Amino acid sequence: MRMSLSPALLLALAIPAPAMAQADPARTTVQSLDDGLIAIMKAKGNAKSRAATIAPVIDRAFDLPLMTRLAVGPSWTTIAPADQQALVAAFRRLTIAQYAANFDDWSGEAFTIAPQIEARGGDKLVRTTLTSPGKAGIAISYRLRASGGDWKIIDVFYRNAISQIATRRADFASVLAKGGARALVTHLDALAAKGSF
Repeated sequence: MRMSLSPALLLALAIPAPAMAQADPARTTVQSLDDGLIAIMKAKGNAKSRAATIAPVIDRAFDLPLMTRLAVGPSWTTIAPADQQALVAAFRRLTIAQYAANFDDWSGEAFTIAPQIEARGGDKLVRTTLTSPGKAGIAISYRLRASGGDWKIIDVFYRNAISQIATRRADFASVLAKGGARALVTHLDALAAKGSF
């Protein structure tokens, strides 16, 4: 059977449907982290297996070298390059250990990302809420900065107020003052072994 298409139908078929709006790349970074955290919670396992699973997610989501530099503060420029690298590696171990320890079991938790991505100078702020059945939601915001073509997390704000970088800088300063970069690496590794901060 041969069909005859009207000119109006032909025109409609020729015009492509509007493309779906691309997700904001900063939102995509946070969504990937949230998905990774839910995955390790659901998988349970032990701290070592959760750390192994979440490590590549953290490496993609966070700008760990910049976060380390910001947490150390102005004295960063006086630290030898080899010690800087050791600090970044220790900061990475701590970050992975904390997420593996804090997201250890799933009982219906979910993340909701606010639809509006806020500009903060050249950075972006992505607000999320972690909900658990029967409990009040916990606000967690992420500050992201463009890095190598990607948007990466450079700070985390617990309950939208407490800056992780500011908290760590206060802690790191006293350790650096007493024992220098090597002492801070030891301190970070001790915190990572505890899995909390």
